[in-house]
Amino acid sequence: MVVVHHDKRVLADAAAARLVTAIVDAQSSRGEADVVLTGGSMGSAVLVSLGHSAAKDAIDWRRLNVWWGDERFLPAGDPERNETQSRLALLDTVPLDPARVHAMPAADGPYGLDVDKAAAHYAEELAAAAPRGRDVPEFDVLMLGVGPDAHVASLFPEHPALHEREASVIGVHGAPKPPPLRVSMTFPSLCAARDVWFLVSGAAKAGAVGLALSGAGELQAPAAGVSGLRSTTWLLDQDAATYVPKPLIRLASR
Repeated sequence: MVVVHHDKRVLADAAAARLVTAIVDAQSSRGEADVVLTGGSMGSAVLVSLGHSAAKDAIDWRRLNVWWGDERFLPAGDPERNETQSRLALLDTVPLDPARVHAMPAADGPYGLDVDKAAAHYAEELAAAAPRGRDVPEFDVLMLGVGPDAHVASLFPEHPALHEREASVIGVHGAPKPPPLRVSMTFPSLCAARDVWFLVSGAAKAGAVGLALSGAGELQAPAAGVSGLRSTTWLLDQDAATYVPKPLIRLASR
């Protein structure tokens, strides 16, 4: 489904409201919720909006498990890290259980500059929280941004990381967008979520969105390679939706 909102602010508010509903529903049905956050300006905007919403009080923050789909392999606290951005936007202001906040290892952590060991550690952390026989938890919502080149998480077009099907998390070497070292979930992990939400705003992303929704393959447009087990929803503003095939747009709101 493709949902088009008037602008970035409206999109962020609407996504935040959706997120509250998804978390509350998951906590009501199975006692906890697992959400995978995304970085970038849109990911932060959604968290800021959630922080300003009175509806956030409906969430039992102590029973929320927080994960990330990818991370820039930089020192802890670096402003470019997705974790840092998420904490500033919301996480440090709500009563989360620190043991349930699963940040990806930093470049100044116990694994030093060995991004592959850092990725292996995160894979182990995911597996420890997963149901028997699975590699990753039962993600209720997995949020993704999309780059102008149609990359998602840290899976870039034509990059060798796109071919990984065994590991749940990998160290990404030579990313075309700085920094070159990153940690990322792989396609199998990203596609293990019940509901996948793509959050995209701005004209600079319109070509990538149109490409991903027009039949491009995952090697050319990695965003085309991710889908949810139950649903896949593209939450866009009008600028980002410029090249979306009209039949795909199910709902528009202001």
